[in-house]
Amino acid sequence: MPGWDEGGFDLISEPKEGSQIIPRILAVIPARGGSKGVPRKNIRMICGKPLIAHTIETARAAGIFYRVIVSSDDQEIIAISRQYGADVPFVRPSELAQDETPMVPVIRHAVEFVEEQDGLVLDYVCVLQPTEPLRTVDDIKMAVQKITRTGADSVASVCRMDDLHPVFMKRIENDRLLPFCLPEPEGLRRQDVSPPAYVRNGIVYIVKRDVLVKRNSLYGEDCRPYVMPPETYVTVDTELQLRLVELLLSERKQRTGPRTGL
Repeated sequence: MPGWDEGGFDLISEPKEGSQIIPRILAVIPARGGSKGVPRKNIRMICGKPLIAHTIETARAAGIFYRVIVSSDDQEIIAISRQYGADVPFVRPSELAQDETPMVPVIRHAVEFVEEQDGLVLDYVCVLQPTEPLRTVDDIKMAVQKITRTGADSVASVCRMDDLHPVFMKRIENDRLLPFCLPEPEGLRRQDVSPPAYVRNGIVYIVKRDVLVKRNSLYGEDCRPYVMPPETYVTVDTELQLRLVELLLSERKQRTGPRTGL
């Protein structure tokens, strides 16, 4: 396992006085083959490589994971994932790859498979969705640092959404425009909204293994935020979002060099 000492951990094979062993953190990249909004989106080419490759490469570059695995039911996704260095130790069962399948049983299946295969118990599980390729190595490391330092059940990445604050949300009832949940004061400006509202951006989730397995939850009772810029709220569910992500990654590549997404 590669080393990482920026967050106060020493990745070593045997304990030493005054040192701390980093917990075993499994990275799971869920990528089923049956996407609807953008067919085959996980392997669509973005900036010269399949969409899923950006997440695989960033997860591996972080250098903090016990294993980086892809959970997929699709042989083409599996082959491409292995090509870019991911560990694919199983083919996801078809009953866990349906449109209506929730995330928790998918991640639990991956955890239980790895624990049985390796004969150990993990400490944390990090979920990295391939449809959010804008994450960086620092995003992953800072989310991991937050959960290990606070002792929280989980950490989820979020971004502030002033323009889409709940006070501006409306519903239509009998052709009348009404507040969805909060009344909007006359003349309220976006910058005056309080308290701020945040939305999960899907970039990174990390949860204690026991919260996932024993409580069947990705959040638990103590979920902490990892706050990111609003522009990270781009999930690839449409062709337009796919083009937007490619534009943002291309701009980053021009600024930082060829290691896109890192």
